[in-house]
Amino acid sequence: MSTLAQMAVEVLTTADGRAKTALSRQHAATWFAARAAGETLPVGQATPPLRPARPEKPELLSPRDVPRRRPGSPQGQIALLHAVAHIELNAVDLHWDIIARFADVKMPIGFYDDWVKAADEESKHFNLVSDCLEELGSFYGDLPAHAGMWRAAEDTAEDFMGRLAVVPMVLEARGLDVTPGMIDIFKKAKLSSVVDALEVIYAEEVGHVAYGSKWFHFLCGRHDLDPKEVFHRLVRTYFHGGLKPPFNEEKRAEAGLPPDFYWPLADETPHRNRSK
Repeated sequence: MSTLAQMAVEVLTTADGRAKTALSRQHAATWFAARAAGETLPVGQATPPLRPARPEKPELLSPRDVPRRRPGSPQGQIALLHAVAHIELNAVDLHWDIIARFADVKMPIGFYDDWVKAADEESKHFNLVSDCLEELGSFYGDLPAHAGMWRAAEDTAEDFMGRLAVVPMVLEARGLDVTPGMIDIFKKAKLSSVVDALEVIYAEEVGHVAYGSKWFHFLCGRHDLDPKEVFHRLVRTYFHGGLKPPFNEEKRAEAGLPPDFYWPLADETPHRNRSK
């Protein structure tokens, strides 16, 4: 019987996006079928790669070299969707990676339920957006993409709380801020299938941010630490950039992120206070 950590590594070492997400969804179904039957697959341990396998395309560029997206044109809309697909594929790997990379830390079974569910939903999101791209005559891999997406994972590879702080509580929370604007762009373009896909993503991403907040607070409680103080320290240490308003305060609150967590970091320049 495969362990959950072994399943995670299988996903991480699968390169093709559609194959990766199919395997991700298959493993999630296996996990939840066992849970529904009153059983729990062993978490086990396995060694994840520092970087997940990736297809030959898209070409990965430095963030400053990725062409700017102008969403008012059909080409710009395709470029925006391509960027979303790239984010979703990285999110699949991020959620499986947190399971395998930190499997040595004893966690309640609910932790694994949450991140397997998140990985399954991110897999669905990637396929929804890829379908939209194909409807528009493009495909994932047709355009260059951001090479820095995995940097947060590498930086926090040995810091469990740092991973939770930076990935779901900063990067995914940013998705809550920007997705309503993207939905408006595609509504104006009368691309209803894209709007439908983004609305599914928007609704489910709240849960992913909430999982990060929940388990971050759990670990702070386990170690008798102040969550807000630790969050600020970890973001200043690992996040390469300032937190940019405007913030979607309603959805962030729904996900368990109060304003005093992120507003104090909003006016800070990159790398400030990294020595603290």
